[in-house]
Amino acid sequence: QVQLVESGGGLVEAGGSLRLTCAASGRTFSSYAMGWFRQAPGKEREFVAAISRSGGRIYYADSVKGRFTISRDNAKNTMYLQMNSLKSEDTAVYYCAAVSRLFTWPPQEYDYWGQGTQVTVSS
Repeated sequence: QVQLVESGGGLVEAGGSLRLTCAASGRTFSSYAMGWFRQAPGKEREFVAAISRSGGRIYYADSVKGRFTISRDNAKNTMYLQMNSLKSEDTAVYYCAAVSRLFTWPPQEYDYWGQGTQVTVSS
C-alpha cells in the first residue's frame, strides 16, 4: 500500500496562488494513478484533478480548469497541485488520493487517502 501526506495549504486572498504537495511513501509511486479532491463544510467530497501513472493523461473538474495544474514527479514520489486565481469557492480541505490503476477520477474508485490540508481563500 501507499501512505500519502499533503502539505502547502493555508490562507490566501482571492486571486492569489498556492501550491499543494502530496508526498507518497510505501509501494512504487509510479504504480498509482493519483488525484486531488476537496471537501467544503457541509458538502460532499468532490473531484478536482487526476493524473495517470506516467503523467501523460490529465483530467480536471470544470470548476478549476484553466486555473489549477496537476503534476507529478515519480522520481521524487510526489504530486503537486498548482492553484492560481483562487476564488472564495475554492475554500475546502484538499485531499490527495491514490489508486493502483492506470487512470481514473471518481473519488469512490480511490483506495488510499491523505489526511487533508486546509485551503482558505478570503474575499
